[in-house]
Amino acid sequence: MKNITDRHELILQRLKENGKVSIAELAELMNVTGVTIRKDLKILEDKNLLFRTKGGASVSNPYASERTINEKEFINSDQKKRIAKAAMALIGSSDSISIGSGTTVFELARCLFPANHLTVITPALKVGLELSNRPNVEVLQLGGLIRSNSSSVAGTYAERTLQELSCEIIFLGVDGIDFDFGFSITNIAEATLNQKMIETAQTVVIMADSTKFNKRGLGKICSFDQVQYVITDDKVSEKNIRQLEDRSVKVIVV
Repeated sequence: MKNITDRHELILQRLKENGKVSIAELAELMNVTGVTIRKDLKILEDKNLLFRTKGGASVSNPYASERTINEKEFINSDQKKRIAKAAMALIGSSDSISIGSGTTVFELARCLFPANHLTVITPALKVGLELSNRPNVEVLQLGGLIRSNSSSVAGTYAERTLQELSCEIIFLGVDGIDFDFGFSITNIAEATLNQKMIETAQTVVIMADSTKFNKRGLGKICSFDQVQYVITDDKVSEKNIRQLEDRSVKVIVV
């Protein structure tokens, strides 16, 4: 099948059926070269009919966009609250945890009222302020350059502090969960800090609503083998759950 119109129709039909396509699959199906398929995908992307990805194309944008924390606060707020309540059960009798930046993990801080002493390490100003006068909570606020979009610190000052710390559990929010790329966020400076925070923790918990799946942020924070739990909402697909479980990640759906 070498007619350009026929190729484009078939590409769009496969996208409609499967949500994504690969260059190798299309080249074999239509008996043309990968170079031809790449040109076809470029033309279709220029017409806003698809998004090109590594090795193929998708009907949805695979790259997460950076929004301010105030914008994110009202997106999927019910799901975030349910995710936070489920995260509470994982804290148990822990005496030290880390809470990253972002609106999903901030919901955890809102409902955190431990019966026993708990030290919370965080780069997020909103988390620190929320917990600063909470009974039985001691806050270790990381210092550094404050990013206005996230109201969180990043940089070498915070990273140096983390070299002398450890905790039992870290709770992180992400902007993207991509099964070829890993877990990611949109800001590189914060991604580097998250990597350092993960190194201090015995257990890594990712808190992410279902819209974060099959997307990528600019900065990777970790691979699947570094994560023990993912807590997400009930709109997550069975396929995504299986993909996580196949990588030995425990999935909690709320």
